[in-house]
This record gives sequence, C-alpha cells and structure tokens, in this order.
Amino acid sequence: MDWQFKSPELWAFLKSLHPGEILSGTVAAIEQFGVFVDLDDGPGHPTFPGVGFLTIPELSWRRIDTPTDDVEVGQRVSCEFLDFDTYNAEARLSLRVLQHDPFHAFADRTVVGQALRGTVVRVLPFGVFVDIGDGVVGLVPFKKVHGRPAASPPEAFQAGTEISVVVTAVESLHRRVFLSRPEEL
Repeated sequence: MDWQFKSPELWAFLKSLHPGEILSGTVAAIEQFGVFVDLDDGPGHPTFPGVGFLTIPELSWRRIDTPTDDVEVGQRVSCEFLDFDTYNAEARLSLRVLQHDPFHAFADRTVVGQALRGTVVRVLPFGVFVDIGDGVVGLVPFKKVHGRPAASPPEAFQAGTEISVVVTAVESLHRRVFLSRPEEL
C-alpha cells in the first residue's frame, strides 16, 4: 500500500521523527507479535490501533513470555523512536533502551570460573537456559566444551529446578553467558 498518498499527514509525521527521539503515548492494543501505541503527537493510523509499534524484544531487557507481562492497554508509556517502518507506516519504538540493562552490571561483576545458583527456565535439544538472577539468562549447552560435556542429558533437567552452574564465558557484545555444570568440569 502506498501510504504516502493514502495518508499524507501520517507519512509527514513519521518522516519528521529522528532516531533517539523520546515519544509518549498510550498502549492502544496488545497482540502476540507486539504492542500498538497511540502516540500523543501523532495522527491516527488508518489501519492499525496506533501509529507506534513495539516488538516483543523491545519491551524489556528480561525475557518475557507475553507482552502483557510488561504493559497493559491504557497504560501511558515513553519510548525511544528507532525507525520508520515504511511498509506498515508506523514508528518502531523501544521501551527497553530507556531502562537499565542488567546484563552490563552482571558482566562487570562476574568472572569465568565463578560458581552461581540459578533456575532452569527452558530445556531445548541443544541446551538448558538458566536464569542466574537480575533478568540474566545463561546457556548450559549439551555439546562438548573444551573437550568435555557441558551438561547432563536433557532428561536430567526440568523447568523450575534450581541448579548450580559455573560461568564458562561472558560475551558482552552479544549479551550471552555460557555455563557448565560444576560436577562436569
């Protein structure tokens, strides 16, 4: 659809926005794929409930299962403008960039070889994801690490179980933490 001709006011508004700009609005609708935001200074959208849109990863630094874990319809939000989605004629927004990123504090205080306790949040064929606190989740892979198995077979783990782990790598650039089981080191 050629939004430039269908809604020139909307197109002009979106083109006037700059990355990093802070926009305020009200959560207009929540879907499984993201959140629509009715922006205070923006025109209405001819198709969607709001001109602004938040994808699931842009809601929070922590892992969430559903958008309603973080926002609700009618809630006031302030978001950072990321970019202009010309296909859908909407402002792509982020809530998380305005929040403290717990990963940086974790990376600053954690060293390889450090023992931690965590809770298994998900077991997948390639490894176990473990919540090690402050919204940081690390991976205990089932493949070999440095020639040794990193974890027991998948059947040995259940979501919700607290386990001991050892940090094997912290990749700050990619926001990843790799773990191993202490008895398998």
